[in-house]
Amino acid sequence: MIEAKEIRVIDDEKKQLGVLSLMQALAISRDKGLDLVEIAPQAAPPVCRIMDYGKFLYELHKKEHEAKKHQKQIQVKEIKFRPKISTHDYDFKMRHIFRFLEEGNKVKITVMLRGREKQKPELGIKVLDKVLEQVAGLGAQDGDIRKQGWSVSALLVPSKTGGKDAKAKNTQGSPKEVQGDGEQKIPAQ
Repeated sequence: MIEAKEIRVIDDEKKQLGVLSLMQALAISRDKGLDLVEIAPQAAPPVCRIMDYGKFLYELHKKEHEAKKHQKQIQVKEIKFRPKISTHDYDFKMRHIFRFLEEGNKVKITVMLRGREKQKPELGIKVLDKVLEQVAGLGAQDGDIRKQGWSVSALLVPSKTGGKDAKAKNTQGSPKEVQGDGEQKIPAQ
């Protein structure tokens, strides 16, 4: 509801009609079969626009949806270890951690403790330290190591290296690599 007596009016073709009374502006909007929408209530006098309000809301929703589509969603991926993990399993899980960090996702590393292992959380911390040492170039620990009764965990965040374009390797090599040294022989086909 528009409360001001005089308003600045913009028509449906985005042309200014000037400062009009509220009744005049409502009459113009009804003649065109459109709505009178207050755009800037804080202005003196308030600015109102003649438009199809339903269409305006639809376009606003569409713009918000497009903006969300182009945002990068950062997810927290979780990888679980055991203190007595085999070498192959450890390497397999480390490949996943590297991939997740390269994609820009956060990774929660959890070392699960069972039975008597719960009495020695340092076994879990040892595994976490080994993981953190290996991912030093790609990511960093966020916060402290959390100790719970049955697990020890840490959160890794990817290092800021830039966007997707920064990942593209520099294809330009030294001049010798680009031009060749002239001594290489081309194999006959």
